[in-house]
Amino acid sequence: MSLTLSEFERIALPTLSTYATIECLSPAFDEHWRERGHIDQAIELLAQWARLRVFAQFDVDIVRLEGRTPVLVVTVEATNDDDATVVLYGHMDKQPPLGDWSEGLAPYEPVRRGDRLYARGVADDGYSTFAALLALESLEKGEQPHSRCVVLIEASEESGSPDLDAYLDVLSERLGHVELMICLDSGALTYDRLWVTSSLRGLASVDVTVEVLTRGQHSGSASGIVPSSFRILRQLLDRLEDAETGVVLVPELHGEIPEAAHHAAQEIALEFGESLHFGLPVVENLALMGSDVTERILNQTWRPTLSIVGMAGLPPPEIAGNVLRPSTTASLSFRLPPNVNAARAQRALEDLLTRDVPEGALVSVRGHSADGWSSPVVAEWLVTALEQSSQKYFGRGFSYTGEGGTIPFLASLARRYPNVQFVATGVLGPDSNAHGVDEMLDLPTTIAVTNAVSSIVAAFAHRKDAQ
Repeated sequence: MSLTLSEFERIALPTLSTYATIECLSPAFDEHWRERGHIDQAIELLAQWARLRVFAQFDVDIVRLEGRTPVLVVTVEATNDDDATVVLYGHMDKQPPLGDWSEGLAPYEPVRRGDRLYARGVADDGYSTFAALLALESLEKGEQPHSRCVVLIEASEESGSPDLDAYLDVLSERLGHVELMICLDSGALTYDRLWVTSSLRGLASVDVTVEVLTRGQHSGSASGIVPSSFRILRQLLDRLEDAETGVVLVPELHGEIPEAAHHAAQEIALEFGESLHFGLPVVENLALMGSDVTERILNQTWRPTLSIVGMAGLPPPEIAGNVLRPSTTASLSFRLPPNVNAARAQRALEDLLTRDVPEGALVSVRGHSADGWSSPVVAEWLVTALEQSSQKYFGRGFSYTGEGGTIPFLASLARRYPNVQFVATGVLGPDSNAHGVDEMLDLPTTIAVTNAVSSIVAAFAHRKDAQ
């Protein structure tokens, strides 16, 4: 049986809309998340909905470790005699609203316009609980055999999944013999087919603070005597990035680009051309980085990049006085190639920022890192399943694409289960605006992805017959 939009509207959309109203920010963005209780509220809501599902044998559990965000674990027992486990992953923590949303839209007030639902967290990644369980439920409704499945929904992904490995340790026996992992937190270049992620970049985040004074001083008295903290920060950044080209200068942050990645980038560039980047809301006449579309794809998926995502110590212009400020802090976000060791990259950055500091200023750094991921060789049965499910539910064959973001769960699972087959997919396509204003969930794509996942899980149950 296949899920329909009307069924999703009846079964899942009301609860998903309620989830959209909850300000369950990831711990990195809300240090008081425990006291506020929004994460607990959201996970209890999802667990309550999960308990209403209909399976022959299943269990819904909220697992909590001291000092860590909780995880939702739904175990659906096998209806065949297979001893393998399929893990279906998603997360329920959210990014902040990030600015003013468009007229009529708000981050915690879900609005439906046609077949699109607007609210923070609905696409990244609130839909995943509903998609995973409805995919499995449709198999049992259709009396299709399936292997043992564990749906794992975490609550720290947007903070780099700092709690995940601890839970994977605790849940190792419950997860069992994992042979297939389906991640529902990835993206799509278009909504016309099933897109499967072939690689994800890693992440190294550093907050660097430059201090020159213990308190601010009138600029007429101190400037020209005390060096500007911003100028020193600027010099330190020049150690990390070429200001003219945006090329990252730290060797430890670069990795060799596989030939297959070059080929895949060329294929996507050939199909989409310049239209691939038309959806970016750039200002008029802005020159994009990279000499052509292929180079931009590789920049986004296999080369390191720096984004300065936050600043502190600078008052807004309307209240800025003529003061030489005591300090400047910049939040640096480096995306790393999939094959770069993130911890090693982090150490190299911290060394460059703190060694031989100009003018003897006081520099402090703190940060975290997460490894990237590259897909192992895909089994023939899975390639067939991906193609058939995409043809059936989208109307055309599936495609691979590299992603510029980071999903630490995939790297963690790859280390623990090196022989596992991976399917990383999702609904984050054009205009979905994950992490930005006006986040949107495309409902027809959600239905198609859900049905495709159901088809893939069914194919896994018959994988030995296909070999």
